[in-house]
Amino acid sequence: MSDSHVLDLAGLGAGPFNLSIAALADSHLPRLATRFFERRRDPSWHPGLMLPDTHLQTGFLKDLVTAVAPDSRHSFLSYLVEHRRLYRFLNAELGTVSRAEFSDYLGWTARRLDNVALGEAVRDVQLDGRGFRLRTDAGDYRARHLCLGTGKRPWLPDFAEALRSPHCLHAAEIARTRRDFNKRRVVVVGGVQSGADIFLNALRGHWGQPRELHWISRRRNFEPLDETAFTNEYFTPDYTRSFHALHREIREREVAAQKLASDGITPAALQTLYRELYHRFDVLGERRWARLFPHREAIALERSGLGFTLTTTHGLTGGRERFNADVVVFATGFCSHLPDCLADLAPRLERDAHGELMLGPHFEVSWDGPTTHRIYAVNAGRHSHGIAEPQLSLMAWRSATILNHVAGHQAFDLHEDDGPIEWHPTSEPRWVQAI
Repeated sequence: MSDSHVLDLAGLGAGPFNLSIAALADSHLPRLATRFFERRRDPSWHPGLMLPDTHLQTGFLKDLVTAVAPDSRHSFLSYLVEHRRLYRFLNAELGTVSRAEFSDYLGWTARRLDNVALGEAVRDVQLDGRGFRLRTDAGDYRARHLCLGTGKRPWLPDFAEALRSPHCLHAAEIARTRRDFNKRRVVVVGGVQSGADIFLNALRGHWGQPRELHWISRRRNFEPLDETAFTNEYFTPDYTRSFHALHREIREREVAAQKLASDGITPAALQTLYRELYHRFDVLGERRWARLFPHREAIALERSGLGFTLTTTHGLTGGRERFNADVVVFATGFCSHLPDCLADLAPRLERDAHGELMLGPHFEVSWDGPTTHRIYAVNAGRHSHGIAEPQLSLMAWRSATILNHVAGHQAFDLHEDDGPIEWHPTSEPRWVQAI
């Protein structure tokens, strides 16, 4: 096997998280042999959610590299400079980046990295006495370590999965093909950001003028993302390290309590939506063909002629309601999965009660294989590292943590000064004297 096919780290997938590792390795660890395999030739990011006027929930400095390597040539600022629009971006005073621009930035980075192989899928991974052996579309490779970054799959309830079709779909598929909502009854299920984006675009007639438009959420209301300063301290390396040291039961309790810190709807989107509803139906006096239904849990979906009947239970009364629809869009999140190429290794990976991978402090998977050959995983540690794990916020820090561990030395300085919040229990009791 040629030297170019012997790797220190092989990445399965080149989505944003593995792409961050690839970019940092390229700019700061050139002697580390890395290669990240991506089956798609076009490295677009969530193309099915690429709707007009949709934005990230994080600031542009939380890109692939800046948080740990602001001098990297793969930063979002470098992207703006190369595309000759830095000043216009600054003048626009954008708090967050649009999905379209961020996706273009990811593609720009992926195409300029020699350690990213686009259009080269990994077909099989085996472990032998010399490490991992990968069989790809272009040949065989050997790697000391792996990093799993193939993302998550759209999740539908079982009752909806059986009826999956162009008219019963997940939010992640909404922009993949042309849709026609004209004169149709449309139901959106799920009170998260993607549900808000789809409802707002449907309200504005992006896919034609619906006859009826209903938005159903299991949550008590259409609740805002908590993005205040102290809540954002959850999205720091110090808190993430503290979180990982907690007992499993406590971690699960905290993740549940912090849900709206990562899984709410941006206040800007809620304000825009409310104003649009007010203008259409109160000021202009349109027939109220669009309605919102919080505190309803979808429990069944059946065929009804050419359409569907969705059954829900009310969170306050327990009563059942039925909604007739021609199109049902489920904004119901994503679930973890392992790529097919890991079929032989999958039984050796440890899982928690949720079926999620068990991760160590350096994002290494617990497994029964040799410690000299490690498997890392990104976007797999919500219950081990906290609510920041699936988000872009700590992407660069996590990448540097993994690369430091692979390299065996501190290639990236990840030490930080103390913040305003003391997460760790103090060793001595503290007494506050009343005045």
